[in-house]
Amino acid sequence: MRKTASSRSFARTTKKRSGSVKAVSAGRLDEMHDAGENLSGNFDVAKSARQGREVQRVNVDFPVDMLDAIDREARRIGVSRQAFIKLRLADTLTTSR
Repeated sequence: MRKTASSRSFARTTKKRSGSVKAVSAGRLDEMHDAGENLSGNFDVAKSARQGREVQRVNVDFPVDMLDAIDREARRIGVSRQAFIKLRLADTLTTSR
C-alpha cells in the first residue's frame, strides 16, 4: 500500500489513558481509516494547524460607538466579537476581488 504525504505527516504520538505516549505509524493510521475506525483519539488537536493559515495577532483601536454596534450585531447572530469581525472582513475581502 502506498502512503500518501498527508498520512505520513499526520503520524503523530498519542497519549494513552495512563498518560504515557504511544507512537502510531502512518501505516497503522491508514489501516484504521480503511477499516472505518474513529481516528480522532490519535491526534493532538491542540497542536494542530492548517497549512498556510498561520495566525498573527494584531491590535486594532475602534471607537466605542462602533464596538457597541459590533457587539450588538455579534450577539444578534450568536458569535463572539472576534468572530464577527473576522466574518465581516472575510466577506469584504471576498466580494472586493
